[in-house]
Amino acid sequence: MAMALAQHRESSSDSSINKHLDGGKYVRYTAEQVEALERVYAECPKPSSLRRQQLIRECPILSNIEPKQIKVWFQNRREKQKKESSRLQTVNRKLTAMNKLLMEENDRLQKQVSQMVCENGYMKQQLHTVNTSAADANCDSLGTTPQHSLRDTNSPAGLLSIAEETLAEFLSKATGTAVDWVQMPGMKPGPDSVGIFTISQSCSGVAARACGLVSLEPVKIAEILKDRPSWSRDCRNLEVFTMFPAGNGGTIELVYAQTFAPTTLAPARDFWTLRYTTTLENGSLVVCERSLSGSGAGPSAAAAAQFVRAEVLPSGYLIRPCEGGGSIIHIVDHLNLEAWSVPEVLRPLYESSKVIAQKMTIAALRYIRQIAQETSGEVVYSLGRQPAVLRTFSQRLSRGFNDAINGFNDDGWSIMNCDGTEDVIIAVNSIKSFSSTSNPANALSFLGGVLCAKASMLLQNIAAAVLVRFLREHRSEWADFNVDAYCAASLKAGTNAYPGMRPTRFTGSQIIMPLGHTIEHEELLEVIRLEGHSFVQEDAFVSRDIHLLQICSGIDENAVGACSELVFAPIDEMFPDDAPLLPSGFRVIPLDSKSSDTQDSLTTNRTLDLTSSLEVGPATNHAAGDTSSCRNTRSVLTIAFQFPFESNLRDNVATMARQYVRSVISSVQRVAMAISPSGLNPAVGSKLSPGSPEALTLAHWICRSYSYHLGAELLRSESLGGDSILKNLWQHQDAILCCSLKSQPVFIFANQAGLDMLETTLVALQDITLDKLFDESGRKALCPDFGKLMQQGYACLPAGICMSTMGRHVSYEQAFAWKVLEADESTVHCLAFSFVNWSFV
Repeated sequence: MAMALAQHRESSSDSSINKHLDGGKYVRYTAEQVEALERVYAECPKPSSLRRQQLIRECPILSNIEPKQIKVWFQNRREKQKKESSRLQTVNRKLTAMNKLLMEENDRLQKQVSQMVCENGYMKQQLHTVNTSAADANCDSLGTTPQHSLRDTNSPAGLLSIAEETLAEFLSKATGTAVDWVQMPGMKPGPDSVGIFTISQSCSGVAARACGLVSLEPVKIAEILKDRPSWSRDCRNLEVFTMFPAGNGGTIELVYAQTFAPTTLAPARDFWTLRYTTTLENGSLVVCERSLSGSGAGPSAAAAAQFVRAEVLPSGYLIRPCEGGGSIIHIVDHLNLEAWSVPEVLRPLYESSKVIAQKMTIAALRYIRQIAQETSGEVVYSLGRQPAVLRTFSQRLSRGFNDAINGFNDDGWSIMNCDGTEDVIIAVNSIKSFSSTSNPANALSFLGGVLCAKASMLLQNIAAAVLVRFLREHRSEWADFNVDAYCAASLKAGTNAYPGMRPTRFTGSQIIMPLGHTIEHEELLEVIRLEGHSFVQEDAFVSRDIHLLQICSGIDENAVGACSELVFAPIDEMFPDDAPLLPSGFRVIPLDSKSSDTQDSLTTNRTLDLTSSLEVGPATNHAAGDTSSCRNTRSVLTIAFQFPFESNLRDNVATMARQYVRSVISSVQRVAMAISPSGLNPAVGSKLSPGSPEALTLAHWICRSYSYHLGAELLRSESLGGDSILKNLWQHQDAILCCSLKSQPVFIFANQAGLDMLETTLVALQDITLDKLFDESGRKALCPDFGKLMQQGYACLPAGICMSTMGRHVSYEQAFAWKVLEADESTVHCLAFSFVNWSFV
């Protein structure tokens, strides 16, 4: 009781409480009066108690309070107690359900441990009795055994058989030991956790599982989760082709789904699946799904031409009702994403169970919990917007950005003929709709279409969250205010904004106005106001402010997320719920690092050391522990900017867009290098190894050997003095690469143009061998020239084609190769290559 009174006193900022009476006035009680009333109420909570009246009369401090006021105080106190009791009962029910879930998880883990112990004992016994080769053969035969027998997919009976088999396999994954689940890194269960998250340790494909408590009924949860495009940002389309009832009261559906590709470097995925919805004997609701065999199954080949057919292994949702309301949900996602079809550098995105958990499993549970909190009224947003409206804005921004990155033909996108440098892809859409489905009359019919400039690149040694947070908070470091003004003006009907736009300047002031956020703050929705003023005197007092609607996600370094994004679109200051949106922005996707491999770590450090004296960006002052945590981290940055245009101005806008995106790329690279905790820091060291030269020395060797063999200067004569030779070599327009003299030569140095041509970074350079630079025909053509190079010390290579690490073709007009001699001019240190006038094809 004393503790409760103390808490009550703390809740009263001025040691008194105001209570509302029927007459409309407020009565102020002192802390002593409140304490006395609490004592009376604690002893006699019933209003008709004679003992209560006696206690009130015996308390002098209550004598100056009118009986009516005391009655109102007790009524309010009783209502408050009822609400608190109801809240505690709800919390108790949730805790009971969560405890049940944890007990079930503990039972599953115990079964898994027992099974592993038995398997371990069995394997030990087999090692003594079975020949190793025979054991391998058995393993191979087990690995090739189909997980389910073939069924006739053309008959309801065959589909029902597949559905029942899918149900059994899914349940064995959701609550059994069919998959060896391990705790997902960074997601520890606890009082504040959304749920329990695990990923597969060793199984075919990639798999993730989530368990959690949600304050919604099972039917409502199933309805939401089956509508995948409404909650999955990666789902482009989902269509139910056939639906028929199963004999046990369930339903079977044949579903075709398409997903977006996260970057411009890999094709999107599609799925042809059977989805089975049924109710178990214990009242649990199940929605399970698996792919149907046959790559040609499903829609016409023309509809799926831009997709790679991926496979859904038995997956789904198990939803169990809880006593007193709410549900316990188990989610399993098990996929085979056909990683062979993407460039090697991107395969971690398609082979990682952690990525699947982040993009699908965790996202599904978070969305359900978000809807539950919005339904209960726990979520309150600013500016008078309803949660569903703000959620729709976030989804429209994300979908529009994904549309721009993927550029599907059936949406009207086509690639423009570029000027030969394909570092930035230009796509045009002349039929894109700017209207919201709720108000088609709001379409901007005057526009000739939309042009998208997009590119992807590899970043090294910079955390995705850090980079996106910097881009959000320091927009003036990379954005051009006049381009933002052009896009904002073009979206206003009847405005001809290009090229007759009045020049304006950015004042440098960026105001961020929050609109809302998800329950765990992993995504923010906000309005950005950029303040600008006109250069023209007569418009000096006219507001040139620009407003952007923006979503930002993945900026918490300690959170577990699939990627970090900054997506924005110009809007009118008083934007309606159906405001047209044209999203642009950035997506940074972390790739799995190889920091656990000691040899790779040493190689990385050596490559960094080679150009450690290049003053490309300011050195950061971090402790060694901080730099090691980001060393070896790799990310794929995808940039897409959309620009509206009128038909007669398409080429002008295309030129502007290409130049602008190249400028943004350059700015982002500069920013990434400047804020990288390791970066090109001279403190890292100036030598590759005890027997290797300093970077400046190597630069001198490269230039002197070029002059010695080819009789010409690689750099201008006035740039050869002092330390400037290294900087000029780094900034040389031709791509200059050096490879080691080994049985399999690997690259040990490249200038900035060389890194751009290879689409790699200094850290990843030594992972690239010389043979990967050329395709099969290029390697055959190189053989005679390589022999000449080794014999006479140099070779002139004709125009040809080579390959970047991202799989893109690079053309060059001419190339030179020469031996780099050490100071004694008799020892060959490495081979150097110079590619003249290179460009992406």
